[in-house]
Amino acid sequence: MILVALGANLPTARHGTPADGLNAALPALAEHGIQPVARSRWYRSAPLPPASGPWFVNGVVRVETTLDPVALMARLLAIEADFGRRRSVAGAARPLDLDLLDHDGRILDRAGDGAGPALVLPHPRMTERAFVLAPLIEVAPDWRHPVTGATAASLLAALAPEQGVEPLSHAGSND
Repeated sequence: MILVALGANLPTARHGTPADGLNAALPALAEHGIQPVARSRWYRSAPLPPASGPWFVNGVVRVETTLDPVALMARLLAIEADFGRRRSVAGAARPLDLDLLDHDGRILDRAGDGAGPALVLPHPRMTERAFVLAPLIEVAPDWRHPVTGATAASLLAALAPEQGVEPLSHAGSND
């Protein structure tokens, strides 16, 4: 199972609101050989660290692709750039963020080099983020962390309540 988290807290010139940008990212994934097969609802979440920018819209998709993890991550970064993402400082506001969460249970810790981007699998901070775990449960309710064996539901239950997320009222909403 291959899982990708999507997030945005800035509008894009081409697509509009963060939620509209996430909706536009789905066909962009398919155009790059990354076929979404299940999508969570979009969720609204506070930025981390708190007060570091506008609120986010987040979700998770389960995808199918023939790309290996490094090639997939390179394509995700290219899609982000096409949507106007310019990487500056960690936690900066962004029009699109695509994180590879899990690639068929592989465990990987790869430094970036000329052959591809840096990549750690499973995603190293996914277990600390309600905005990843809540939507992940929707698309992969039986998913288990490849290292610890913990379920997404147990990881979500262990998080502090102030990390709450709320589903948006409908797929294209940005309320």
